[in-house]
Amino acid sequence: MNRHRTLHWIAVHSLGLALGAMFLLPLVFVLLTAFMSDEQALTAELWPRDWRWENFAEVFVRAPMLSYLGNSLLYSGLATAFMLVSSVPVAYALSKLRWRGRNAAFLLVIAAMMLPPQVTAVPLYILWARFELTGSLWPLIIPHLFGDAFSIFLLRQFFLTIPRSYVDAAKVDGCGELGAMLRVVVPMARPGIAAAAMFCFLYTWNDFFGPLLYTGENESSWPLSVGLASFRGMHHVEWNLTMAATVLVMLPVVVLFLVAQRAFVRGITFTGVKG
Repeated sequence: MNRHRTLHWIAVHSLGLALGAMFLLPLVFVLLTAFMSDEQALTAELWPRDWRWENFAEVFVRAPMLSYLGNSLLYSGLATAFMLVSSVPVAYALSKLRWRGRNAAFLLVIAAMMLPPQVTAVPLYILWARFELTGSLWPLIIPHLFGDAFSIFLLRQFFLTIPRSYVDAAKVDGCGELGAMLRVVVPMARPGIAAAAMFCFLYTWNDFFGPLLYTGENESSWPLSVGLASFRGMHHVEWNLTMAATVLVMLPVVVLFLVAQRAFVRGITFTGVKG
């Protein structure tokens, strides 16, 4: 009976199991290669003969990974904080306030989402060069003070799921628009805010084009994404060390996703309820 139930469960979830295996196998390959010796890494063997934990320590000797990690945390942390401070009020205005031009403003947000970053790369680089900020991560951090189109869209969709009557009740109790937003809407929208924050953090953590454009010649400002690419270039034959560095780069975002997984999934689910 138990065997029949197990086979039935596998048959029902076969597509999900196949997709899960398809996503997990590359990660397993990277993890196993990270423990191999340099000679074994380029062979057809998949299982390490000796588990070389020292590969992870060797990564810190070959490259300033702690400096790269600090730059990534600075970039992702400040960009996420600035995005929340600027995007939450805009999303509130687009979802809870009635004002002339609101729909046109929302269309501008949608249009900004569709604009490829490569289109504005040259004029923005010239702008930041005139401010003498190239060679640092500030040209990538400061724009988040002016909002992020995708985050505004995501937060607006979540705010629409909160009944307008809660905001009206807060105003009857004496709250202004700012008080209603901070005391009523923001606490109720924590899953959506967590999802937007995680999207922004993951995007900036994995961002390669922006840091390469602005910090390409200044290694002291490199985040992990650029540092990892350079590490692979310097030690292209030592795939075991490259895979060990890749595991170290992936580890923080995997831990962050596992910790915030429930809020992230709930936030994504509710943002698709209303248009």
